[in-house]
Amino acid sequence: MDLSTGYMGLALRNPLVASPSPLSHTLDGIRRLADGGVSAIVMFSLFEEQLRERAERTYRLVDEPAESFPEALGYFPSVVDEDVGPRGYLDLLERAVSAVDIPVIASLNGITPESWTGYARAMQDAGAAAIELNIYYFPADPEISGPDVEQRHVDVFQRVKAAVTVPVAVKLKPYFSSPGAIALRLDEAGADGLVLFNRFLYPDIDLERLAVRPMVDLSSPADARVPRTWIALLRGKVRASLAATIGVEVPADLARYLLAGADVVMTTSALLRHGPRYATELLDGLSSWMRHKGFQTVDELRGKLSAPDITDHAAYERRLRHSDASRQRRRLRPLVNESAARDDDLEPAKQRRESSVDLRPVALVAKSRGPRHASTVAGMPAFRPVPATGAPHPQAAQPRQRQ
Repeated sequence: MDLSTGYMGLALRNPLVASPSPLSHTLDGIRRLADGGVSAIVMFSLFEEQLRERAERTYRLVDEPAESFPEALGYFPSVVDEDVGPRGYLDLLERAVSAVDIPVIASLNGITPESWTGYARAMQDAGAAAIELNIYYFPADPEISGPDVEQRHVDVFQRVKAAVTVPVAVKLKPYFSSPGAIALRLDEAGADGLVLFNRFLYPDIDLERLAVRPMVDLSSPADARVPRTWIALLRGKVRASLAATIGVEVPADLARYLLAGADVVMTTSALLRHGPRYATELLDGLSSWMRHKGFQTVDELRGKLSAPDITDHAAYERRLRHSDASRQRRRLRPLVNESAARDDDLEPAKQRRESSVDLRPVALVAKSRGPRHASTVAGMPAFRPVPATGAPHPQAAQPRQRQ
């Protein structure tokens, strides 16, 4: 069984790639990923914000004692401006490239134009086989328009692409008004790969502490439907390699992505849940399925179920939606019938409860106040009905005695 494939011009043993995760934070973790069977590793992202915070802490550590004790500077090594932050990342990247025999892809997230290009060149010099741009940009400002967000992605890519010679991929989000349009723009600008899709880590509200807390949830196979749809739509429309990166749990998820048109399938959640060696189980399961279906190579099945080359994709999507809606109705009909049966079982009990309610206190109050108050008093929540067997309603008014 030939599982070999290509990604951004890189020859890979199989289509399974380890996406950024805590497993790549150490050299031992990177070795375990490679031994587990993945064909390439995307390292965790280098975030410029984190580098700036570390640099500021280092400078404070050096400068503050120096204001009172100049000789204290001798206890600290010299600090080079551009080397404070990325030193550890680049050192790990360089050692990882030497330690494993599969491509190691660096991941970069910057916020200033200079940082994108400067760090990208440093990653290339450290031996990265390619660079993945993790443009984790959340447009929280409502005055920022959709075209401005798209242009930001294109500008960042073009700056980095002009600064390096290794392949460059862009990790996209599914929240563009038209993900296909931004994918085509990046492809025309020369992107070597498109990674679908990135995930925002949305915060949640802690009701006990009355605080906002970050939430990190591992993906599930249901999350794969959106990226799989767009991979199927983009297959054959772009020159760039297509990478899927969410919702992989079992070998069938690998097969589905490949049938949709993915060149590689990336996973983090499955390897975190089951360990790096789970990659071998995923690949063995894929091989067994391919053998069962008569596929000898990954190329034979890739894109077999991608969207057809038609002009009216909207009509095609509507047909699929109508067909799927019919299947869903048939599938859900037993559940609807079961729900209706439960309602029928509950109806007699509901009628018994209603028949046992004594509304006389309310009627008594309405009568005592006259006809014009009847509707108002009857609708007031203070006059709640009580069970017929209970005591008289405490708020039931008594007719006034004439003087």
